[in-house]
Amino acid sequence: MANVRSHKGTTPHFGERTWVDPSAVVIGDVTLGDDCSVWPMTVIRGDMHHIRIGSRCSIQDGSVLHITHASDYNPDGWPLILGDDVTVGHKALLHGCTIGSRVLVGMGATVMDGAVVEDEVIIGAGCLVPPGKRLESGYLYVGSPCKQARALSEKERTFFTYTAANYVKLKDEYLAEC
Repeated sequence: MANVRSHKGTTPHFGERTWVDPSAVVIGDVTLGDDCSVWPMTVIRGDMHHIRIGSRCSIQDGSVLHITHASDYNPDGWPLILGDDVTVGHKALLHGCTIGSRVLVGMGATVMDGAVVEDEVIIGAGCLVPPGKRLESGYLYVGSPCKQARALSEKERTFFTYTAANYVKLKDEYLAEC
């Protein structure tokens, strides 16, 4: 596939039943788990560090996922890591950060280098998570820069696996058409 490319001899690896839209681009040292979906116009670029995405993750339209390379300024660089059941909303930017499991990244949100998002977090639409910031499990974060808004309700906590399963079902429809 022209939209899945090797870089310096490293080719992206996909788990079972993972679907990448033909208009999305995945390059280099990237691993996606089982039942992931990568939607139109998304770029996942593991060209100077690695990207690891867990199972049942949905990376939605126009999102950009990248890393921070190793340099004199940051000798180890920052890989990009996502846990399981992560829904990344349309046009989100994730750069050299770590995202736990059962996380919703709102549309247009930006999560910067070295930021850590613990499990079960909602990052509001348009939110900016600054470099090195840690988002504590069980909360909604909003704003630019982000601030902890409130604790998540039990209903919101069940939404993480609901929305992940919903996107697994939708990508299965796309796979069936291929």
